[in-house]
Amino acid sequence: VQLVESGGGLVQPGGSLRLSCVASGFTFSGYRMSWYRQAPGKDRELVANISSLGGNTNYADSVKGRFTISRDNYKNTVYLQMNSLKPEDTAVYYCKRSNLDYWGQGTQVTVSS
Repeated sequence: VQLVESGGGLVQPGGSLRLSCVASGFTFSGYRMSWYRQAPGKDRELVANISSLGGNTNYADSVKGRFTISRDNYKNTVYLQMNSLKPEDTAVYYCKRSNLDYWGQGTQVTVSS
């Protein structure tokens, strides 16, 4: 199993970023996928998840209305569109497959002016 996150960077408050996570080594379309984040000195927290076929999504209250999770099962990729970014969104973002205790390297998102 491999999960490779990308798309992070430095963005000003109010800006947008789109994260991608390319998966390999398993049947991607058979699993719920999630995005988590971990800010310095804080526990890792669930940001959003999406069902195997994309019909069901869930979001943390802190990102509802600003973030959108989606997936392309043909490309084995899950996305996180992040709009109206705030400094408190600064963290390392990770994708994760359900029923598997494996974490990729993550991608750093920094929101700062």
